[in-house]
Amino acid sequence: MIITKAEAGHVYDIDRVRADFPILARPVRGRPLVYLDNSASAQKPQVVIDAESFVYETEYANINRGLYYLSERATERYEASRRTVQHFINAKHSREVIFTRNTTESINLVAASYGRRFLQPGDEIIISGLEHHSNIVPWQLLRDERGIVIKVVPVADNGEVSAEAVAALLGPRTKLVSVAHVSNVLGTILPVADIIRQAHAVGAKVLIDGAQAVMHLPVDVQELDADFYAFSSHKIYGPTGVGVLYGKEELLNAMPPYQGGGDMIHTVTFEKSTWAELPAKFEAGTPAIAQVAALATAIDYVSKLGLAAIAAHEADLLAYATQSLQEIPGLRIFGTVPHKAAVVSFALESAHPHDIAQVLDNSGVAIRAGHHCAQPLMERFDVPALARASFGLYNTRAEVDALVAAVRKVEELFGQ
Repeated sequence: MIITKAEAGHVYDIDRVRADFPILARPVRGRPLVYLDNSASAQKPQVVIDAESFVYETEYANINRGLYYLSERATERYEASRRTVQHFINAKHSREVIFTRNTTESINLVAASYGRRFLQPGDEIIISGLEHHSNIVPWQLLRDERGIVIKVVPVADNGEVSAEAVAALLGPRTKLVSVAHVSNVLGTILPVADIIRQAHAVGAKVLIDGAQAVMHLPVDVQELDADFYAFSSHKIYGPTGVGVLYGKEELLNAMPPYQGGGDMIHTVTFEKSTWAELPAKFEAGTPAIAQVAALATAIDYVSKLGLAAIAAHEADLLAYATQSLQEIPGLRIFGTVPHKAAVVSFALESAHPHDIAQVLDNSGVAIRAGHHCAQPLMERFDVPALARASFGLYNTRAEVDALVAAVRKVEELFGQ
């Protein structure tokens, strides 16, 4: 049994954790599954699978509409999940928590609603050079429609995005700063507290893309003073189809609806419609009812393990993987800041990342290869693509060994 010391008086029982995830017991291509694509999407513990099934089996109905028992129970569970998210990120009110489909939709909501209402031609938005496409393209669409200006914070050779580099671009026309909390490619943890403070000093609002952060780091939106914070359920061991947008209440109240339809209205006539109060104003149509309920279960699961314990476990895996991979001839790791999330992106001189991923798959090792929805970052480092191993709370040193052995096999095959 592998038990790692996580913090004083606590141990992290990795065997017990892994037993919670049924998919980890299945073989792939005749070998034990080594799942190292957690940055893309995490596997689900049995309690999350059961929570979603429970809704369908015993309490499923549409929410907020039915004056009968099942609808009342479904509505109560849905709103209880909202309160779970509120406490998890320490939002001031549950009405500041908006359920969306994913982080991408959360960012698009802000771009379409806040951006169209408050940004004028010539206003500036600042993003960083390591952003996911989901935090680039919505602002480009807004730029093309509204005539705003996008400024990009440079990425250092080690993958750092400094608060000083952000500050150098801030000015009187800066209206919004939208940056990742953690890079999905490099694992870089951005100094978001400093960035928010500096942006507020010039009167700008800040959106933080937390898709890669909430499963690794504690997030307190009030302490950060973030104006908006977005993340996805499926990356924090919850179901797909659910995202979260946190927004300060006064901003959300000032923003127009993102979509029109059922449940986001107060009154409707053919001449005019009026809007429901928060959060319903931004939740048009039937939502992912069972999946939202299971998100709360995923948050409870992670919280019970403890983010500090998870972080310590993942830091050990990151250090071990980094040291082991660096010993392979011709391998280069991208993103070498001292303090980063448990992500290792790398390239081999002898093989394309797609070839690396294919050979590793034959060994049962699942990694991601490609541009990782970050083509500008690939261009910054002058590479067509990268291979990426991203670790989660259930990964082990033995799986790191399997990764390294498979990469060595790639080098043997292609290095000749």
